[in-house]
Amino acid sequence: MKIRIVSYTARGRDTAERIASICESEGHVVTRYALQKFCRDGDTPLLVSASEWAEAGFSDADALIFCCASGIAVRSIAPWVKDKTSDPAVLVIDEHADFVIPLLSGHIGGANELAVMLSGRLGAKAALTTATDVNGMFAVDVFAERNRLTITDIKLCKAVSSALLSGEPVGFVSELPVEGELPAGLTEGEAQIGVYIGTSHNDVYPKTLRLIPKRYAAGMGCRRGKSADELDAFFTRQLSLHGISDEELLCVASVDLKRDEEGLKTLCQRHRLPFMTYSAEDLNKAEGDFSDSGFVRDRIGVDCVCERAAVLAADGKLLIKKTAENGMTFALAKMEEAIHFV
Repeated sequence: MKIRIVSYTARGRDTAERIASICESEGHVVTRYALQKFCRDGDTPLLVSASEWAEAGFSDADALIFCCASGIAVRSIAPWVKDKTSDPAVLVIDEHADFVIPLLSGHIGGANELAVMLSGRLGAKAALTTATDVNGMFAVDVFAERNRLTITDIKLCKAVSSALLSGEPVGFVSELPVEGELPAGLTEGEAQIGVYIGTSHNDVYPKTLRLIPKRYAAGMGCRRGKSADELDAFFTRQLSLHGISDEELLCVASVDLKRDEEGLKTLCQRHRLPFMTYSAEDLNKAEGDFSDSGFVRDRIGVDCVCERAAVLAADGKLLIKKTAENGMTFALAKMEEAIHFV
């Protein structure tokens, strides 16, 4: 997770440093911002308004943490809030670190989970206000995020939560293996509303919330300067040939030499997919039977970019070997993983 932390006082700056250290120990990438007069080693001077800082964070971060009064945070993010499927997690932590308050994207964005982790490490109180958390109920959006499932209908997602909170049974069917016991409120029997995990478009219940498993990673390579339109046409055609939808993809993956390739970056933005890149050293560690290009190996140091990148990104097995067309390559790998209830 890419996290930005901001503070406006000397005490707030010290608290922000504690928070950053905790987040980094959990594997997150953190950038700290403080007013210039309070900056010390590791801080980035805050040279813009709080609202401008928030705007930048909404574009390039997974989570924003405000070490200040909640009013500052609310006013700062207000112009940039769009919807729960795309907004970053936003948290407020007072400068004494007594309370951790998730303000935005508590479930899908991970604000609640981050708040619980931080409160435990800081000795603070996590102030959760989402109804399913307050009532200790199954939260389908959190479940989907943890299990890499695409939510097809946010309104039905809310309807599932509403049914659970009102005591109505909610059906559950999965085409993938399931590990763990069904949470309270879910049933494998008949129900008027239910959750279906799979790729079929048939309604299992009168009201069916479809969760599509994201189990595929697309590996891509290209000649320098390939246009986004050409890459997009090639990418879309390959997905269509193999019957894969965007909703089933984890990401697009390539070698780190392509991290700034505008065509690939634009392709991922259009399809709302993460763009993962790996060093040649890491790609060479991928296990499997891969295509071998002496030209690519001599130039980059690895025999095949797209196949190896796909396997690493999926943490799975190669499903579709390299397809090459006019300076572009595509491969597909699949993650084999059960659905888990925590």
